[in-house]
Amino acid sequence: MKGYYWEKFKFDKKTDDLFGAILSLKNKQEAEMFFRDLCTVEELKEISERWQIARLLDRRVAYREIAEKLKVSTTTVSRVAAWWSNGEGGYRLILNRLAAHHRSSRVFRKS
Repeated sequence: MKGYYWEKFKFDKKTDDLFGAILSLKNKQEAEMFFRDLCTVEELKEISERWQIARLLDRRVAYREIAEKLKVSTTTVSRVAAWWSNGEGGYRLILNRLAAHHRSSRVFRKS
């Protein structure tokens, strides 16, 4: 996304170390423990909120409806939407992966 302050961000050894630590987590309980120690309660709420916004955007829910449902501003929804539409593709990657996992688990249960 050209012209925005985040365009200048560069990943470095510190971010590599963080992502390596995240990749070493084995399950949801370990992730909960790690992120609770790493982040403030407010940061966890904000990150969780962004993820919920991305999921609703993926379902084509209107900005105003998302804002009302999650009790956030339409500005917050717009900011997430900017990344969802024009970011690095991380939201799309995970949304697609989760959808594929959901489809395969449904097929598996039907067998």
